[in-house]
Amino acid sequence: MPLVVVGVSVAVLLLLMTRLKLNGFAALLLVAVGVALVQGIPAATIPDVLSAGIGDQIGDTMLTIGLGAMVGRVMGDSGAAQRIANKLLDAFGPRGVQVAMVVTSMLIGVTMFYEVAFIIIVPIAFTLVRVTGAKLLWVGLPMSIALSTMHSFLPPHPGPTAVAATFHASVGLALFYGLFVAVPVGALIALAWPRLPFIRRMDPAIPTGLVSDREFADEEMPGLGWSLFVALFPVVLIAGAAVTHMVTPDESPFLHAVAFIGSAPIALLLTLLLAIWAFGPRIGRSLADVSASCGSAAKAMAMILLVIGAGGAFKNVLVEGGISDYIKTATDGWSISPVILAWLIAVILRVALGSATVAVVTASGVVLPLLAGSGVQPEIMVLAVSCGSIAFSHVNDPGFWLFKEYFNLSVIEAIKVRTTYTTVLAILGLGGVLALEGALNALGL
Repeated sequence: MPLVVVGVSVAVLLLLMTRLKLNGFAALLLVAVGVALVQGIPAATIPDVLSAGIGDQIGDTMLTIGLGAMVGRVMGDSGAAQRIANKLLDAFGPRGVQVAMVVTSMLIGVTMFYEVAFIIIVPIAFTLVRVTGAKLLWVGLPMSIALSTMHSFLPPHPGPTAVAATFHASVGLALFYGLFVAVPVGALIALAWPRLPFIRRMDPAIPTGLVSDREFADEEMPGLGWSLFVALFPVVLIAGAAVTHMVTPDESPFLHAVAFIGSAPIALLLTLLLAIWAFGPRIGRSLADVSASCGSAAKAMAMILLVIGAGGAFKNVLVEGGISDYIKTATDGWSISPVILAWLIAVILRVALGSATVAVVTASGVVLPLLAGSGVQPEIMVLAVSCGSIAFSHVNDPGFWLFKEYFNLSVIEAIKVRTTYTTVLAILGLGGVLALEGALNALGL
């Protein structure tokens, strides 16, 4: 049974990494090969399946993570990240640092991918940890939870947008409705989760090489205006492209130009060039010093990228092994509420495959025939599927490895933190969607 294969493969992976202490990159590839053989993928094609999975995952993330890490390190080594962190402390106070992270992450995360926003904000979180002496998860976890919520629940992120297209739903209306679910649910979990006893007992250190250890005097740091301008520059480009896409006809030549500049890799490349000048020659730092900062960031990212790529290989083996097709066939004909069915299928696919995007696209295809006669607004169905896609993030999810490596956690610790918060977000999200559906029905909308 394919789901048994998934369960056994995850158990073996945990055994290899926790008991045998095998490197995550090697362990993921080894388990991926085993699953491919069990699922009947021809041995001669397994290397191609692994390469395709690594290529798809690294192609999506390497430019984003690599360029974002360089921007963050340049800002950290110049004092710009500390300048922003100090301003947040002035505005919210040391006790309000978590609220500062949630507000910042939700504003930035509405239109930016999880990985992109994570890479942009995490240097500020690291700096706040160093300046305040707070624990890493106390500051960083609210950021990650808020970003996860925005990315998984709302258009114009890829999963919800793809579902909106399948259901012929209004992207703008789905975003509007979704904010009433995502903001309260995300803020609640973001502020509550770091206070749980089992998380407060964890005290990981900031990973080496990702942020400057130096504490700058006030006169050594660049001005707040330049610091914020560089930090928000990619946000403006990416968010501007997303908004333009929502209000501009697809055939418009202007849209193609904006989409190019607003794509995450190009936006971050332009931001890196801006950061090199703004925090280099403009303030008297040599280009050699700035290049050294970029090189340090690249070295620190090497193993993170390898592990994320191997996670992509594992995910691709599960997809090519026919597990998504099996789940689609097994759930066909279930006679329960379309909203709950859409959520549940997305959850099952997310657990089995790891990819939120694959989960939502497949789940929407299963549920689509039920939508016409259900009387449920398509925007509500978009939110139901999207909420389900965040559940149970674990070792077959490349985003799990990004979270684990940046917060310097063991595999078991990452499961305790990330798998639990994503699951609770999905459950509370479903509750919010059902409440929203009831309110809309009561209002006759």
